[in-house]
Amino acid sequence: MLKPSCPLIRAPVRRPPHRCPIVIPQSRRCLAVATAGSSTGFRKTDDDILRHVFDSPSVWHDFRLIRVPATEKPQGMFCNRYLTRPEGFLDLSQATVEKCQRLVATVKEASTREERCLIPQILDRLSDSLCRVLDMADFVRSTHPDHRWRQASIQAHAMLFQFMNVLNTTPHLKIQLESARSDPDIEARWNDEEKMLARILLIDFSKSAIDLPDDKRHTFVDLSNRVRQLGTKFVEDMRPEISTISFHNRQLKDMDPLVLQHAMGRHRTGISIPTVGPVAFTALRSMRDEAARRHLYIAGRTAPKSQLQTLQDFLQTRAMVANLSGYPSYADMNLSDKLAHTPAAVNSFLSVLSKDNESQVRQEMEEMLLMKKNEREEPDGPIQIEAWDRDYYQTQQANKQRSRSRRPDLMSAYFSLGTVMQGLSRLFNLLYGVRFIPAPISPGEVWDPNVRRLDVIDETEGRIAVLYCDLFARPGKSPNPAHYTLRCSRRIHSSEFHEASYSFPTLDAMQVVNDGMATAHNPTANITYQLPTIALICDFPEPVTASPGNANEPTLLSFRNVQTLFHEMGHAIHSILGRTACQVVSGTRCATDFAELPSVLMEHFVADPHVLALFARHWQTDVPLPYEMVAEQLAIERKGQGVETEHQILLAMLDQAYHSDLPLTMPGGFDSTKVLQDVWDRYGSVREPRETSAQGFFGHLVEYGGMYYSYLFDRAIAGKVWEEVFRGGRNGGAVSREGGQRLRDEVLKWGGSRDGWACLAGLLRDERLKDGGLEAMAEVGKWGVKD
Repeated sequence: MLKPSCPLIRAPVRRPPHRCPIVIPQSRRCLAVATAGSSTGFRKTDDDILRHVFDSPSVWHDFRLIRVPATEKPQGMFCNRYLTRPEGFLDLSQATVEKCQRLVATVKEASTREERCLIPQILDRLSDSLCRVLDMADFVRSTHPDHRWRQASIQAHAMLFQFMNVLNTTPHLKIQLESARSDPDIEARWNDEEKMLARILLIDFSKSAIDLPDDKRHTFVDLSNRVRQLGTKFVEDMRPEISTISFHNRQLKDMDPLVLQHAMGRHRTGISIPTVGPVAFTALRSMRDEAARRHLYIAGRTAPKSQLQTLQDFLQTRAMVANLSGYPSYADMNLSDKLAHTPAAVNSFLSVLSKDNESQVRQEMEEMLLMKKNEREEPDGPIQIEAWDRDYYQTQQANKQRSRSRRPDLMSAYFSLGTVMQGLSRLFNLLYGVRFIPAPISPGEVWDPNVRRLDVIDETEGRIAVLYCDLFARPGKSPNPAHYTLRCSRRIHSSEFHEASYSFPTLDAMQVVNDGMATAHNPTANITYQLPTIALICDFPEPVTASPGNANEPTLLSFRNVQTLFHEMGHAIHSILGRTACQVVSGTRCATDFAELPSVLMEHFVADPHVLALFARHWQTDVPLPYEMVAEQLAIERKGQGVETEHQILLAMLDQAYHSDLPLTMPGGFDSTKVLQDVWDRYGSVREPRETSAQGFFGHLVEYGGMYYSYLFDRAIAGKVWEEVFRGGRNGGAVSREGGQRLRDEVLKWGGSRDGWACLAGLLRDERLKDGGLEAMAEVGKWGVKD
């Protein structure tokens, strides 16, 4: 999951089988010179240490002791000089507001051509200053185990968010930027990043109703606040109208008894189970009794009327915000700076993709129908697949395909967390010439003692990023994996050092300009950059510490967990390599419907035998993973892929319909249930029961707002890139520097500073894509979703 960056001015935003053992050259296995060893006395390479700091608690303990003297002075969190205590968040926020006020004044007072030429640079500093606090605060309030830190981060976030909202409706900033951009002599002196930055900020200003008269602008602010309140209420109130259902024991006889232990209550003849959640999820996949499945399916997809009213109010208020800003619909407004650009283009993509997916859906439905016919010895009337049948028969198909020759968890023995991290480092070294090195952690730098810090080292540039890995479970921690950008790449200009020396003569200027966080200086070019600082969050169990007579047991990952880690690391490598001079367009701060491409692409790599051969070895015997086990798992995962893709297409179409003009123009008044039924009836292979109101559980409507298609869009692109650039993994294409360099040069290094269509056209060497539009969107739909 990509955590969206701070919304200041710029707001960007879950395999052919064959055994191919690869012998990894010693130079690739040992990616660095020897460094200090652990208490065992032997010397390790950085590559070895990378594995052991995640797999062995004792090595991690020794590494921290050896690398960080006990007498070292405490640092702030993330090495930020303000964050040595929770109250430091408020000190940082106040200092940021004061700095931003000075920057705003500089933009307002710019009058000469030289001064106006610097406006994009100053606005980027303004955005960076606010995002520095908002992004860290968003992370800390979601992740930190100490409530004092969480509370301080919430207060800091509120202070800066309020100040940011004032900036986004400050006409002077837009007027000055527009004036500078309209001067050909000034624009000619801007580089491509600055031109893109100006374009992006002007679009974002227009979405803030900045040109409206005061009374309408106040109305816009009131409506926007109401949208936030209704969105929060909608997500928090997602629950079914009926929370539990009682079933007779015989109806549940096929369910796992261990799952039924979590049921709500037992009585003499049966069990009451919840209508949503893990127990209901399992029941729909295992109950043979069709009437019971139907009852549970409908109850679990029927929301209270009050929830539907909240959704209606939410969508109608969003539509009014868009109308007030001069857009015909909220989708038109939200898509104006995305690759799709218009709702018509999105619907074109989805329609073509749906057509491409039809044959696979038809085949899967026929297979399920045959299973249903075989299960019903004496059919009573015509038989068809219903909405409540799909999960059940897909599960039966998968169970039949599973091999009986192995335990389901056997593959995890080849995926210790340390070896997977080692494999990611080796892969990135092969593709991009970058690798991970475990780095010492200063006192106070991290929020939990189990957090590891990795420095990202480029083979020619040295350290280019800092990556904090918070991968182990703890009480109260969210189970959802996520990637957070705590600080983006940005060039630090010489004028900033002069300002720092003048304002804080007793402090080191570098500490002042970047708050003590990571930087890199190129002495040849005399350029200093703030380095991307990233946090990766997962919820894996901790490794088991050795007891007398027993060895350490590392954290072992399921194949699904390995896929998740590769996906999140795809976001991270985008942040790492997208090192632009302007932070507004750095890393993942690109168009939202393009941001998932690197992470989805990584899901292709994790299934490739050449990639797995880099690291997948049994944690005890060191035997390589037999690829047959992976091929079997992939075959199981692909069962039902067509039906699942269809479901995602339907949700994306529903998202478009809800964010069209329908909430304000639908004849007879807006009816969200009828809109859902119309979409399913027209494009779905199975009719949605008329009793349901599943839209009451579609929480992604709040976050995406007309952009739910993005993941499907990036899946289609990723499949094409995998085939065209990495040769579908054939002949070692997955570990080819040629492919990696091409992806880096055409996509990753640009962040959001280059139009996404131009990136794709260059990457795929297809000039037809360069200008985007309806035809380009339809072309991507033709590629289909090929995992």
